[in-house]
Amino acid sequence: MIKFLFDRDTWQEVYDSMSKNKLRTAITMVGVWWGILLLITLLGAARGMENSFNRAFGDFATNSVFVWGQSTSKPFKGFQEGRRVSLKLSHAKKIEENVEGIEFVVPRNRNQALVVRNFLSGSYSINGDYPLLDKVQKKKLLKGRFINQNDIDGNKKVAVISEDIYKQLFEKDELAIGQYIQMNSINFTVIGVSQTENANMGPSSDIHIPFTTFQQIYNQGDKIGWLMITGKPEYSIKQIEEDAKLLLRNLNKIHPKDKRAFGSFNLGKEFAKITGFLKGMQFLTWFVGIATLVAGVFAIGNILLITVKERTKEIGVRRALGATPFEIKRQIVVEAVFLTFIAGLIGIISGGWMLIAADSAWGQGDDAALVNASVSIAVVFVALLLLVTLGTLIGLIPAFKATSIKPIEALREE
Repeated sequence: MIKFLFDRDTWQEVYDSMSKNKLRTAITMVGVWWGILLLITLLGAARGMENSFNRAFGDFATNSVFVWGQSTSKPFKGFQEGRRVSLKLSHAKKIEENVEGIEFVVPRNRNQALVVRNFLSGSYSINGDYPLLDKVQKKKLLKGRFINQNDIDGNKKVAVISEDIYKQLFEKDELAIGQYIQMNSINFTVIGVSQTENANMGPSSDIHIPFTTFQQIYNQGDKIGWLMITGKPEYSIKQIEEDAKLLLRNLNKIHPKDKRAFGSFNLGKEFAKITGFLKGMQFLTWFVGIATLVAGVFAIGNILLITVKERTKEIGVRRALGATPFEIKRQIVVEAVFLTFIAGLIGIISGGWMLIAADSAWGQGDDAALVNASVSIAVVFVALLLLVTLGTLIGLIPAFKATSIKPIEALREE
């Protein structure tokens, strides 16, 4: 059935047909080449953006919200407008007990401190944290460990420093674990070095120390800076945020409609927006790419119609010499499929080089906009299959046009 594909005469005719007008053949292939190039490049760029996003947010429990106290905007129960609202440890406990769908509630505190080691120093953010933070915002430790419950219970003076601080306060390849750094004239033992965070979610975390130690040295009592609230996957983080704020307003005797008393950043909502954008971009990429491909393939069909018109006499001679209508159709379809396949193959290779260039330009470093911009083999296979299918279908139009010409009329054509 497909024996004709291995016939030298078949491909000689394809070559002769294409070489009669090389410029027209090249222009015809440009449409398909551009369509597949656009599809591969845009899909690869979309994948690169998605990978960049996943790398930035990958260490976070994305079904989370940050909540902190601000100032009231309405007077209520004898309290004046503009009252400063502070969060307390008891508030965290109440939220965990009374708000449905809660998985974790992590109290946090933060301050600035001058950090000194030998003759080197710098001003950094100091965060008082619980071990639970590592479950909500996974810390990538390069050396050592994170804070544990023994550190909390014993108010231990230990610290986990970021990679940037290590580079500023320690010599290259120097062992930091077990060494001392001084904060507010108090010695802390370094127990871990963490990778510098890519995502700027919430306040920066240069140094982590036990929450209880932070409360003690900064005389915070039960005051906390902000809460990280994580909901269970099956619950709406937006609803959890509203319920938590309502409970906090009741606990602090704040007007139920006071929207300014508590600030928040809903990571789950922002995550959903970006995910929706990426899905929309992928859909748009497929739509634009396929539309361009279809336009290119139709251009090939139109050119083949012109070619059939020019080859009317040749077709008449072949019919007179015994060629069947099926053989004529087959030859035209083979030419259409060959053109689309070759143009598509060149487009895929060009798209691959474009993605390599994009990765070199925008895919390097921790803040890369595109991370591993690429397309899967399955996508390439589907694109080629789509091209062959479209080439076959569009080739049928000039093929039927060619066989509709009667041999006698074809031989009379000048």
